[in-house]
Amino acid sequence: MNIDWFPLLNSLRIAAISCVLVFFTGIFFAYYAARLPRTVKGILDVILTLPMVLPPTVCGYFLLLAFGVKRPLGLFLQQFGVQFVMTWYGGVLAAAVVAFPLMYRTARGAFESFDETLAYSGQTLGLSNAYIFWRIRMPACRQGILAGTVLAFARALGEYGATSMLIGYTPGRTATISTTVYQLWRTNDEAGAFFWVMVNLAISTVVLLTVNLLENRQKKAVAK
Repeated sequence: MNIDWFPLLNSLRIAAISCVLVFFTGIFFAYYAARLPRTVKGILDVILTLPMVLPPTVCGYFLLLAFGVKRPLGLFLQQFGVQFVMTWYGGVLAAAVVAFPLMYRTARGAFESFDETLAYSGQTLGLSNAYIFWRIRMPACRQGILAGTVLAFARALGEYGATSMLIGYTPGRTATISTTVYQLWRTNDEAGAFFWVMVNLAISTVVLLTVNLLENRQKKAVAK
């Protein structure tokens, strides 16, 4: 069977880039949200985690409303040669939106469990806030942050709803594993669909094993 590996490569590309985006944005919002008053944090949580509870197709619909080729923002971006509809980097946007809540919630939980006396001790020694964040807080929270990163990557890799709404399915251009499975099934290519299902299953298994490994390490570190 002659296999076109573009869907796998494109899915990995989209998942990797979107994972980098949600890593930094998720940590940024999680760090500051963990320090906000409870009421403000609750409102921010609702806004930032909506993509996690909304159907992916609804997220895709809102992205089309914002970045559609005939929408004001879409028209503005096209002046600079940027178009998210029917392009692979539109898939990055869609994957980042649906994966962000996983990174945000996991990182926020890690920051909230951090022992603030460590930060206060660093301040008494004259250490800068940037140094405390990167050399004290982040290492202490690394297991939770790594777990959130892996989960965000897995979510981005398996994204279908928002991706299909925004970038559709074009072989060699926007096809991903998820959209390819649907298209092959729709055209009665059971063997091809099953192949890509098994590829996705294998990657997801590795991701889950990685998350379990990180959780076990975190439990052992807490026990010590």
